[in-house]
Amino acid sequence: MSPTTEGVYERPEELLQTLIRFDTTNPPGNEAECVNYIDGLLTRAGFETTFLAKASNRPNLITRLKGQGRAPPLLLYGHVDVVPTTGQEWTHPPFEGKIVDGYVWGRGALDMKGGVAMMLAALLRAKAEGLTPAGDVVLAILCDEEELGDYGAKFLVENHAEQFEGIRYAIGEFGGSRYFLGQQKFYPIQVAEKQVCILRATVRGRGGHGSMPLPDSAVVKLGQLLQLLTRRRLPVHVTSAARQMLTSATSALPFPASLAMRLLLNPAATDSVLNLLGDMGRVFDPLLHNTVNIAEVRGDANKVVLELGGLLLPGYGPDDLMAELRHLIGDEVELELVRYDPGPSEPDMGLFNTLADILREADPGSIPFPQLLPAITDARFFSRLGIQTYGFIPMKLPPDFDFIGTIHAADERIPLDSVRFGTEAIYQVLQRYEG
Repeated sequence: MSPTTEGVYERPEELLQTLIRFDTTNPPGNEAECVNYIDGLLTRAGFETTFLAKASNRPNLITRLKGQGRAPPLLLYGHVDVVPTTGQEWTHPPFEGKIVDGYVWGRGALDMKGGVAMMLAALLRAKAEGLTPAGDVVLAILCDEEELGDYGAKFLVENHAEQFEGIRYAIGEFGGSRYFLGQQKFYPIQVAEKQVCILRATVRGRGGHGSMPLPDSAVVKLGQLLQLLTRRRLPVHVTSAARQMLTSATSALPFPASLAMRLLLNPAATDSVLNLLGDMGRVFDPLLHNTVNIAEVRGDANKVVLELGGLLLPGYGPDDLMAELRHLIGDEVELELVRYDPGPSEPDMGLFNTLADILREADPGSIPFPQLLPAITDARFFSRLGIQTYGFIPMKLPPDFDFIGTIHAADERIPLDSVRFGTEAIYQVLQRYEG
């Protein structure tokens, strides 16, 4: 299954092919075989590794490249589990890792075995070439990111925090992929993300015999609730992370796009501008609102229970979301907090300029900017230890490549050039890192 390991860091696309061929669909995950393969690469290169697991078939791996001790350790981390392919029609099988038309095809090519291959290749190259960075480099290979991280990053942070002592900055997913607005090239570098807030909503009604109209049944009330949740936005919030992101992008855009971006930052105009922007508005919408999606519905005419997958903006908490929902749907629906994974309210931007410089030099004329991710990653767990994650998986994508539409979808793939581009960029981080 594996390519020749000697000098594999020079062939990151082959490394990615091998990682894709391990079916680590989550659930159930079964990441052990994939993690063991990575362990073999590292130990043969002279690294010492540590396995830490909540369940034996779902291990996490940690290793360390010794530095000079002039700077705090730097963390690189990535997950090897992937989302299911059920019901998808693929041009090339999702777990064969084929190279066709200049792309590596397969589940995880973008999220995030591609990023793991880049990190591994960069670290193996550093070892082979005798690079001694300013601080230690800690690599963590994680399981279970796609299912809330209980076996992966959450387990490590809560049970093995000593592995990350002294770390201030980390490189993880999700930013770094190039995209175009007109002729201008942009590279988002993720510095902030939303927070998990899962709620349970209970709708109660009055049942009765099926021969009679039931205007007060829980099912009828459910229909009214669903209309409110799908047709109405929650209040606008312009966080500092969103303001920084949109302001940075606006400066490079021509009129009238620049005006639209500025108006998004005016809460009185935000929703109207989002409506006018159409598909582009749907991209910016979750950056400016707390959101809920309906994850599950169960019940009968007397009682219906919904699970609501909430995502909170930085600086907001469960009480804020419940208050906003109460204002929208009233007091009759019962709301209960199921899970809340908090994240930091403000990003630490100390490493941003180094990462931005690497991208500017690698792709002249491009504009890196700080990104607020409208989703979640394992960064929220490491933030509990005071670690600022930068989403930095650089991909020099072609102008017509639909990055967001390809992740988790059929025909997930990554250009060969992007795998090599990202590997070199991450190696540059190891060379330039000064704490």
